[in-house]
Amino acid sequence: MKLYCLSGHPTLPCNVLKFKSTTIMLDCGLDTTSVLNFLPLPLVHSPRLSKLPGWISKDGSINLEKELKECAGRVFVDSQPEFCLPERELLDLSTIDVILISNYHCMMALPYITEHTGFTGTVYATEPTLQIGRLLMEELVNFMERVPKAQSATCWKNKEIQRMLPGPLKDAVDVWTWKRCYSMQEVNSALSKVQLVGYSQKVELFGAVQVSPLSSGYSLGSSNWIIQSHHEKVSYVSGSSLLTTHPQPMDQSSLKNSDVLILTGLTQMPTANPDGMLGEFCSNLAMTIRAGGNVLVPCYSSGVIYDLLECLYQFIESANLGTTPFYFISPVANSSLEFSQIFAEWLCHNKQTKVYLPEPPFPHAELIQTNKLKHYPSIHGDFSSEFRQPCVVFTGHPSLRFGDVVHFMELWGKSSLNTVIFTEPDFSYLDALAPYQPLAMKCVYCPIDTRLNFHQVSKLLKEVQPLHVVCPEQYTQPPLTQSHRSDLMLELQPPPMPYRRCSVLNLPFRRRYERVYILPELANSLVPSEVKPGVSVATVSAVLQSKDNKHTLQSVPKAPPVAPSKKRKRVMEEPPVTMAPKPLLSGAVPLEAFLATLQKHGITEVKVEETADGHILHLQAEDTLIQLEEDGTHIVCDNNEPLRATLRDLVLRFLQKL
Repeated sequence: MKLYCLSGHPTLPCNVLKFKSTTIMLDCGLDTTSVLNFLPLPLVHSPRLSKLPGWISKDGSINLEKELKECAGRVFVDSQPEFCLPERELLDLSTIDVILISNYHCMMALPYITEHTGFTGTVYATEPTLQIGRLLMEELVNFMERVPKAQSATCWKNKEIQRMLPGPLKDAVDVWTWKRCYSMQEVNSALSKVQLVGYSQKVELFGAVQVSPLSSGYSLGSSNWIIQSHHEKVSYVSGSSLLTTHPQPMDQSSLKNSDVLILTGLTQMPTANPDGMLGEFCSNLAMTIRAGGNVLVPCYSSGVIYDLLECLYQFIESANLGTTPFYFISPVANSSLEFSQIFAEWLCHNKQTKVYLPEPPFPHAELIQTNKLKHYPSIHGDFSSEFRQPCVVFTGHPSLRFGDVVHFMELWGKSSLNTVIFTEPDFSYLDALAPYQPLAMKCVYCPIDTRLNFHQVSKLLKEVQPLHVVCPEQYTQPPLTQSHRSDLMLELQPPPMPYRRCSVLNLPFRRRYERVYILPELANSLVPSEVKPGVSVATVSAVLQSKDNKHTLQSVPKAPPVAPSKKRKRVMEEPPVTMAPKPLLSGAVPLEAFLATLQKHGITEVKVEETADGHILHLQAEDTLIQLEEDGTHIVCDNNEPLRATLRDLVLRFLQKL
């Protein structure tokens, strides 16, 4: 059993498991942190960004004025932002049989895998994962296509040139694997390969293994996966949460008795408590609005935003913010808000019960009805005529490199009354803000990450007790910035097996057993013999047929009678040659009784020697050795066949024939 690790990002995993003749890809996360090296794409022409000076090395030897621009003391690539893809050279991706998706954030690289590698398999995901994943992909494509950039920057990626660049461009890894965004056509083609599954539904893969998704408690439809054969079990835990938020709670008990547990997607903010961050989010928002400023929340169009809106719904009245407009701007804003209301069976119990009242499970439905929350596909059109300040705007993309958020950063960045509140943990907020410096607006960092922290995961592993744990190497050491915090890492016995991008792990358990079926007519012909109370044994002569990873014992076909003829016809399929089975022997030869029997037959000079496995009897007068062992008896007798046969018959008296 092997694990190929194609992504180095612990919360955006992409691994391939080879298990019992099947090749299974576990998630295909897209590392979007690479976009922080690019200039923002403004929706409205920005004089500031269009007049930036090009970069030339100090000695003038490298001139990349067209590709690189200097902005706020840093150098950025001036082209369409590119993403860091999972590794595609480590193994032939066309051999992948299935892709299992755990949540909608971990499927963003799907079109790169299914459309450009010769992939012909099936993708399995839950319905909310598919639908919300589609929205996030659609939004990404929309953001890119609204602001097309003609040129593509490639010269800076040359190894010799990249070494000379200022950081962080100099330190960017695998830049040649970075790719531009896919098209909507590729998204539709990739998602047409998805087959929907429900929690605990068992899916057979070629008769070899069974896969089934379990609720992971992190987002709508998010799953952990169980991959098992008759005798082995692998659990894949990715992006799980034990907190009581809107999704169904995590199914922990089904993870028990795993031979290997692959652990990814822990919280990126182990020291930040989500409840505390929500409180801070609300208080900073209220403070800014009361002072007459605007609040900008760069966020994804699904996920934490549902919890933020719910929190604000409860907070608005008490904080006296009833008249403040809330705007949610995204090409998929309407679909996202609607989807969250219709996936009732994927929600936690108290939200499910609301559906039967009938009430909408999320309060943002009421915010929309009372006109407190308005949603728009973009800043163009209706929004520009209905927009009033001070207000709160939720929009993407959290990297601040593309989407409507770029316009608001340019519009509000110069006033200290306004505040930008970062709630998504995927990007360093200082790097995200770099091209907008110097900035007068206040910045508040309230990362809300509900995924498991190290304390919760240690407790979980104690309960489910897998034999082996595999995890990203980042989890086996404390964070670089807090090297003294040994509580921010996994400490397990035996220690977890770490992986990094491009590593191939041989998972430490061997398959020992295989299930074999026996046909009824063959079972009917067996004659069991009792070897000890409660234990019967039967010999069987059969043909083993293996097909579609199922093994069956069938009766041996009888040879058809050959008709006498001068010309012998060639038999198309000759039945296997069968020999009459030798009787099997069971039992043990008791030493004292055997010595007494030898004496009766006139063999008196016997020297007994004890060995680790039994006894050696030396018949001195006959110059013969008899080895009595637990699993066999050997008679060593030179040139005296009658004596050997006699001794053999004496031994057989004590054994049972099957």
